[in-house]
Parts: sequence; structure tokens; C-alpha cells
Amino acid sequence: MAIESDVLVIGGGLAGLSSAISAAREGADVRLVTYKQSTLRQASGLIDVLGYTPDGEGPLTDPYSAIPELPDEHPYRLLGEDTVREAMSMFDEVVDTYRGGHTDTNALLPTYGGTVKPTARYPDGAAAGLASDDRDLLLVGFEAMPDFDAPHVAAHLEAAGVPFDVRGETIQFPGDLQDDAKVTRYAKLLEKNGPVEVRGRERGARDALVERLNPLIEDEKRVGLPAVLGDADAAGVRAALEAELGVEVFEVPATPPSLPGVRLEDRLFEAFDEAGGNFESGNPVVSFDGQNRVETVYVDKQSARIPYSADQFVLATGGLVGKGVESDREHVYEPIFDCHVEHSEDRYDWFDEAVFGDHPFAGFGVDPDAELRPLDSGGSPEFENLRAAGSVLGGHDFAAEKSGSGVSIATGYHAGRLAAQEAQ
Repeated sequence: MAIESDVLVIGGGLAGLSSAISAAREGADVRLVTYKQSTLRQASGLIDVLGYTPDGEGPLTDPYSAIPELPDEHPYRLLGEDTVREAMSMFDEVVDTYRGGHTDTNALLPTYGGTVKPTARYPDGAAAGLASDDRDLLLVGFEAMPDFDAPHVAAHLEAAGVPFDVRGETIQFPGDLQDDAKVTRYAKLLEKNGPVEVRGRERGARDALVERLNPLIEDEKRVGLPAVLGDADAAGVRAALEAELGVEVFEVPATPPSLPGVRLEDRLFEAFDEAGGNFESGNPVVSFDGQNRVETVYVDKQSARIPYSADQFVLATGGLVGKGVESDREHVYEPIFDCHVEHSEDRYDWFDEAVFGDHPFAGFGVDPDAELRPLDSGGSPEFENLRAAGSVLGGHDFAAEKSGSGVSIATGYHAGRLAAQEAQ
């Protein structure tokens, strides 16, 4: 007998979780199934709505004002500005540890590479690092974390013309952790003030870090560190450091693996659970039954095909990176429902070639209607009860536009809401 629900969401990334939360908040019985860990765990934790136009103009001050000028096939144009705003309002309600919801204006944040990134929402822990803040800044990296080269980042920020003086220093993290130490190892040591050995005697990691940071601070009023300042209680770690150092402390958005991304994923799963949803992970959806409607999907559990049925389905399995869209020598395809995927030559017909530049795979994905139902090659919905959300959708170049998170949240919100309403 099939496991039944009103709405079944396939995929546990930002789009899938946004869809599942949206549907559950509408009162539907929602189940989410996901195979692998989501790409959220590799992401910076920043929420970009739209940083640049498809033709490269930007950074944009107000992402919403640019939506009416996007190509017709862009997911934001399909949804409309009001729906994008509603989706971001839902995010703000669910994730109360993020800032930026008070304004339409993008914030500018320094990155690991020394660039200044436009983003719409950012964690509390990054707030003191805003590039619009004119207070002088000290960046400090750790020798065992070579991906964050603080002097290099500082030099790039200065070259970018930031309105403050910035210096970079590199120190040894107390306890001499190895280069391959997991970011969670740093986080737990700092959160618990766990013991480390410093010059032959045992010290608390946080206390020892304060001792190494204090001599470095000159006139700076804020200090930026790699994003490893705690896991369950990152705010507590920052507060403790700030109390001892007498300056504000912030985290610089990280390269993978990313603690801010893990924290965000954890909060979204908590919100889905609080809304009454059910989720399962670790097993892939491999096939389905149905023609004009999806009736049942089958999840592979240790070589057994377990049926799941629902009134409505949401496909949120990701794009080429997340394997929601795959490719071989002959074609690009969606592997579960075999939804039609627009090819690069089709995309070049729709957009000016300059939009995608040297990125031939940009824009690959399923082509949806206004209700996010994937369309076949003739322009008709492939299944009347299947919607798609996130980077499995085509029509946008999330890397160039800095729009991936916003598209995932907005399309996930819309797909989940419509699915729930249809199911009821």
C-alpha cells in the first residue's frame, strides 16, 4: 500500500523546503523526500534575490525594481514581483536569525575572495561586516584554513574602494588543528570553550583565541573571522568574543563546507517540522506511474521500490549541480519524470547571446507555465498535478545574476502554495 499525503515534495534543498513549508502553512498534509544532503550545506548561507541583471548590470541597489525588465521566461517574471515579495516575507517569518527584511535594498557583504557581494538577506552573524559600514575593519584568518587568506581579502577590498581602512592578519588557531579539520571541529571548540593545548598547558579554545586576537586589534571597531563561530549557539560565541575583545565580531561568508548553510538548513527543517510536515532522507525517487497526472512515485529503499502517492507533487531536485538535471553526450534531461528540458540553442533564441556569454549550460532546465507546471515541447503541461521549483527550472542564470536563493524561495513558495490549494 502506498504512503499517502496531500502534497509530496521531492528534494530537500532551499526550493524543496520552501515549497514544503509553504504547503504545510496552507494546511495541507505534506511529505518531503530527499536523497542526498542538499547543496545548502555547501552554500554561503546568504540569500540573494537578484544582484545583477542578465546582461551584467549591477550590483543592483533594489532587486525588485529590476524584475519587470527581466526576460519573459525568467522565473521571477512568471511569478511577478508581488509573489516574490510574499515568498521573502515567509522566509523572514520562518528564519528569524536573518537580517535585511526591513528594506528592499541589497546589502553589500565582503566574501572569502575579497569581492563585495550584493545580497538581500544575511545571517545576524555577518551583520557587522557590511561594506556600507565606514568603521575600520580587521580580518583574521587561521593558518590551517588557507581558503581564507585574510591579507589577500583585505587588499582586494581596499582595491574595490570600500569606505574604510581594512587590514588582514593570519594566526594559528589555538590547539594547532590540522589543515583537514572539519569546520564543525572549530565550531564545537569555540561553542563549548573546549580544551586545547597551548604552550604545554590546557586552555579553553575561546579564551586562547581572545588572547591571540587582542594584540592584533589597533583602532578597528570590528573584526571578521572565518564562519566557524559555533553551530547551535553561534550568537553566544560572538557575544562572548565581543565582550572580551571590546569590538564587534562577525563571520565572513564561507566556501564549502559552510556552517552558515548548515545552520540555515537546520532552521528550515525545524520550521517544516513545526508546521506539521513529515520528511525522509537517504533514498532516491527512481520512477513514477501516471500519464496526464502523476499517481505514484517510487522510492528505492535498499533495492525495494516503495510507493508514495499524493494529490499534488512538487519537483525540487536541483539543477545540473544537484543532479535534478543530468546530461550525457547526446542530451540534457530530467531523470525522474523525463520532463522536457530546453536545450542551449533554444535558450539562445530566447535570450540575447550576451546574457549567457561563456556559460553554455546557463539557463538549462524545465520550462514551466505560470503555475510552474513543466511544459512539453509543444507548450502544454506534461502533468496537471506536478510543479517544479528552484534550479531545476530554466530561464535564469543564477550564478551570473546572483539570484539562486531568491528563485528557489520564490518558486518553492509559489509551487507549495498552489499545490496545497489544489489538493484541498
